Amino acid sequence: MFTKAFLVTVLFAAISARPQEGHDHHHGHGHAVSSQSIKQHHGKATEKHVEYYSHPKYEFAYKVEDPHTGDKKSQHESRDGDVVKGVYSLHEPDGTVRIVEYHADKKTGFNANVKREGHAKHIVPEHHHHH
Repeated sequence: MFTKAFLVTVLFAAISARPQEGHDHHHGHGHAVSSQSIKQHHGKATEKHVEYYSHPKYEFAYKVEDPHTGDKKSQHESRDGDVVKGVYSLHEPDGTVRIVEYHADKKTGFNANVKREGHAKHIVPEHHHHH
């Protein structure tokens, strides 16, 4: 039953996808046409599994200093095999700088050391009174 329903669906799709004569009139309003071909293969599949290994190794760094928004941050990271090392810094709104040094590997997992530099400033929001 499934095969008959499938064939009817494919036949309907093929009829619907054929170009409709007399409807184009060469005004650039043609219909989109698509087709597909379905082939079924029955038999034993032979599968070969080939293992590829590429030693992962990279290094990147970036720095942002936007005077308009006050956004200041940077990051540097490197990877060699299963070992990732990096550091990033972020200027916080209170005036301090957060510095995170991190290291990750198979043996110890992910470890981060977070430091803060500078002294936090108490920021008082401005209130505008309209009378």
